[in-house]
Amino acid sequence: MSYRICLLPGDGIGPEVINCAEQVLRALPLNFEFVRADIGFGAYQCFDTPLPDSTLNEIRCSSAALFGAVTTPPNVPDYFSPVVRMRQSLELYANLRPIRSIPHTSSRSNIDLIIVRENTEGLYSGIERLEEDGNRAITERVITRHGAERIIRKAFDLARQTNRKSVHVIHKANVLRQTCGLFREVALDVAKEYPDIMMHEMLVDTCAMELVRAPEQFEVIVTTNLFGDILSDEACMFAGGLGVAASGNIGVNTAVFEPVHGSAPTLVGKGKVNPIATFLAAAMMLEYLNENEFAERLRDAVNACIADGESTPDLGGNLTTRQVMESVIRRL
Repeated sequence: MSYRICLLPGDGIGPEVINCAEQVLRALPLNFEFVRADIGFGAYQCFDTPLPDSTLNEIRCSSAALFGAVTTPPNVPDYFSPVVRMRQSLELYANLRPIRSIPHTSSRSNIDLIIVRENTEGLYSGIERLEEDGNRAITERVITRHGAERIIRKAFDLARQTNRKSVHVIHKANVLRQTCGLFREVALDVAKEYPDIMMHEMLVDTCAMELVRAPEQFEVIVTTNLFGDILSDEACMFAGGLGVAASGNIGVNTAVFEPVHGSAPTLVGKGKVNPIATFLAAAMMLEYLNENEFAERLRDAVNACIADGESTPDLGGNLTTRQVMESVIRRL
């Protein structure tokens, strides 16, 4: 198989971690064709848009995409979040955030959960307005039956595919009675089709507490856009933090994989950035391409580096970004 991979370096440390990931992928005995496309504030400065149509077309034409990071400054005319727009334009409706324990002294040893976050609607639907007097701002939360059903079904399918026995549906239907009420109603209907998977439901504030108290109880969590955004960042702190947090944005016809950290402009060029999150995002991409053996090899190489202290300072090591990349490649 030959794979066309669209690289989206973006801003800040994005190019640095994407370049490292490209070198790691080239170390595998697979046939990759890498192409680059523009996204973020740098693209806005060149093309008057942070997400050119040519970038969307390049992603559509590729087997998958690997994204670095973007800077989203406030109060810039005609600027919008290119990540949110990309997810909506490409119908990348499912955001997958695996949270796995790593061989690191500050992480718990038995966490293996997946947070499945709806990625295209909810409070990130982009329907906002400021009333004329400037004293009242309104955002509309959009939950559709179609959007709820496909993300909940994705969670149950993922549980079945990975031999997990439970799915936690997270909502706030006691207060958000219409939007979360619809999400909960759809979840109860979908769960009937999966008698081998136990469905639990939990209010989002309770889930936030339980993730701190006993994250080991969760196997798959499925929830709406904003709730998933917050809970997944919380959960990653029990498995090494943002430096190892990867995610996949999965659609019907394409997918974009990324590290969760931001563009960190103060770290550009200092060699301090942890590239492991991007390597793990690349491993998720390999799974999406059905190259499961190489995905596992890449994860094993990363875990071996961490276990041996061959990591950046945030994980207790003293290596530079490039040295971590070289360590992973040696193990591959």
